[in-house]
This record gives sequence, structure tokens and C-alpha cells, in this order.
Amino acid sequence: MLRRRTLLIYGALAATLPHMASLPAIAADAALTSDEARAIAKEATIYGFPLVDNYRVQHSYFVDAGGPEFKAPWNELVNNARVYTPDDKAIQTPNSDTPYSYVGADLRAEPLVFTVPAIEKERYYSLQFIDLYTFNFAYVGSRATGNEAGSYLLAGPNWKGETPPGIKSVIRSETEFAFVLYRTQLFNPGDIENVKKIQAGYKVEPLSKFLGQPATAPAPAVDFIAPLSAADERTSPDFFKELNFILQFCPTDPSETELMARFAELNIGAGKTFDLQAFTPDIQKAITDGMADAWAAFKEHKETMIDTGKASSADSFGTRAFLKNDYMQRMSGAVLGIYGNSKEEALYPAYFIDDQKKPLSGADKYTLRLAPGQLPPVNAFWSLTLYELPSSLLYANPLNRYLINSPMLPDLKKDADGGLTLYIQNESPGPDREANWLPAPTGPFFMAMRLYWPKPDALDGKWKAPPLKAAI
Repeated sequence: MLRRRTLLIYGALAATLPHMASLPAIAADAALTSDEARAIAKEATIYGFPLVDNYRVQHSYFVDAGGPEFKAPWNELVNNARVYTPDDKAIQTPNSDTPYSYVGADLRAEPLVFTVPAIEKERYYSLQFIDLYTFNFAYVGSRATGNEAGSYLLAGPNWKGETPPGIKSVIRSETEFAFVLYRTQLFNPGDIENVKKIQAGYKVEPLSKFLGQPATAPAPAVDFIAPLSAADERTSPDFFKELNFILQFCPTDPSETELMARFAELNIGAGKTFDLQAFTPDIQKAITDGMADAWAAFKEHKETMIDTGKASSADSFGTRAFLKNDYMQRMSGAVLGIYGNSKEEALYPAYFIDDQKKPLSGADKYTLRLAPGQLPPVNAFWSLTLYELPSSLLYANPLNRYLINSPMLPDLKKDADGGLTLYIQNESPGPDREANWLPAPTGPFFMAMRLYWPKPDALDGKWKAPPLKAAI
């Protein structure tokens, strides 16, 4: 506080006393100790990683038109009428149960209207609304709004209009850009044409077009900066330059005013210029050490909280109000499965270790037993998907089988008591068990179970995911 007050007083004197205007400027880090700089850099890394990694994905989807992951320009709907495979590398822990549709929403000029068709009640679908912070701020779909047809308005932070006729509800984003991720359930490979028909009924248009009015003047063009690679995000101080760029589209929430003032001491914040070379060598080192501290803190959080089951994905995704500014939980969600659903929409029990507390590896063999009456309790469906490490991507295997899910139950072999045993290993468990085999790589991996529209027993913890047992 004293340091900021000193700088403010200096600035005021310089403005009022002409002879002081020629005095040398006070360095940004003049009174900032190495320990303080290191702590701020650590905090800003934990805070900023979800925003920076989200921007990397959004840039590949909606800006980099020549890139392999490009989907469509901003405010245009694109349907992806296929399931994800190991060739999809832009996003960690992809979901292969539900073909995706995408909209990168630029809400600066005017709101967008999202129209959905009527969908048969047996089929799950959802629209997940994600802001630049990676908060899930709203849903449309089977659980949230039902499977009836309807139109919903998505507005940015500066829109002041009234709810127009023909709109079921107004959804507000606190950031000027947002991401809308659609999931449409695929029952089996032969169902893909039905999914395509549903996707063809999804519609997105500017509010002016929905109302039959002249188009609103476009917002100023944005010179989107090239994002860091997924690897460089973790070590490069340019991380903070990218964070500053993103924050200009994120009006400061009142709960973060003091946080932003603290970040400003390292020139981190909307409209600020972060230049590592502007700091003294000891502060430069403190900044890079602070970034490393953040990743060490994440590693500790994962090992002591996530791997042990003390915390789960249910704690990492949701609204700002739900997460209560727990930035480590938000970072954990972005690292381990960015764009995960809020717990009411889906739960994601994860398997990083076996029942002997050992990390999973294809060098071992595992079984997952779902006892009679103990299938995951869901209103929609469940699945178990395997991911290679360290990439967190799908594993290419001879069966082209990346998951086992509830629509596959008729084709799975039941145990004598009616239960279900799944086999997770690198080599085939034998012809009589191959229907229940989820192929694993030779090296490290983890698995994510997904419960879509979970029932109360799953939400309140009465049902727990069974242990993954290593063969002895």
C-alpha cells in the first residue's frame, strides 16, 4: 500500500510541478522485493492459466483460419458430426460420446440468439456457455431447459436492452467473448445421420437479424496475438503479455479489484504492458521462479487432493459464484480437462491411480467391476474414456475403441451375477473378454468416467465410482 501511495504522490507532483516532469521515472519494481514479485507471479500464473489456455484453444478454433483446428469465424455455428479420435490434438481430454457443435461468440456489437429444435426426449443434448475465465455461466439443454424448441439470447457485459419477443430467456456473459459448446448424444455409430439432422436444426444469428432489423455496426477489428504453445504457457514470461491481452475483454469483477491492484505491481492487467526486461535481474528471476512455484503448487494439489479423491472435477467447474474465487480449483479444471461441465450437468470421476495407490501404466493390467445395481446413476448416460499421458489425448489402438459407455451395454458381456467387469490393459484379455476390453498404451495413462445429468445418489456421494484394481 505504501509503495502504491508513493507512486501516486509522485505522479500527482509531476503533473502539478513543471520542473518535476523532467525527473527520472521511478522504476516499476523500485520498491518491490524479490519475494513479493515471486509471490505475485505465482498468484497471477494460477489465476491466469485458464484464461491463457482457453485463448490458445479459441484462437485455433476461431482465428487461425489456416490452422488444422480451425472451426469457423466468430459468431458462426459449426457442427462436427463425428466423434473425436487421437488425431484431435487441440484440446485435452476430448469427449467421444457426443459430437460437438461450436460457436465462438463475439458479443461486443450486439447479442446473439441461439435457437434449438425440438429433440426426442430420450436423447441428451446441451449447450454449455463458457466465458473467458472458463466459468460455466449458463446452460441450455435436456437438464437445464428441456428438449423443447426455443430461442435464447446471449448478451455481453455492456448490453442494456430488454428481453425481445420470441426469446425464452436472456443469458448474460461477464466477458466480451464467450464460447458455446454443444453436445448431442450419439447412441451408436449408426446413429450419426440422426445427430446430423439435429445439428442442422441448431441456429445462431445476431439479435438484429432475429428481429428483422438492420444489422448493427460491427465492433472494431481485433488484432489477435499469436498464442503461446501449450508447453510454453507453463514457462515463458510472455504468458503475462498474453494474459494482459485477454484481460482487456474481461471487465474486472468487484471481488477481484484488490487482486488486480496487486497484479499491477508487475504490470499485469488489462491495458498494461508487461516487459520482463524492464525489471531488474533479481525481479526477472523472481518472476520466472514464481511461475515455477505455481506449477509446483498445482502438482501438490493434484497429488494431495485430486489423486486422493479429497477433491474432484465437481469442485473445478461452474459459475463464478460456485467457485468462490478458488483459483487453484479453476486452474486444476483447465489443466486436467478444460471445458468440463458443472457438476449438475456431468460428473467426472477420474482414475489416476489404482487401488494400490500406484499411477496407471500399460505395463500393468486392471479391472473395473460394476456390481449388480451399481451402474453409474444417471438421467442421461455414462462413459469411461482412456487418455494417454502426458498428452491427455485419446490413445490410438487396433480396435479404435477409446471408451466404453452405457449405450454399449447390450454388447458387453455380463458377469454370472449380472454385474459388469471391464478390462483395462495393453494386450487383449482374450477372445471371451475382448468385448469388455478398453485398450491401454504401454506407458502412463489415466481414465475419466463421465456421468451425464447425474442422479442425486451421484451428486450427494451415496454412489461412488468403484476402485480400479490392479492384477496381482
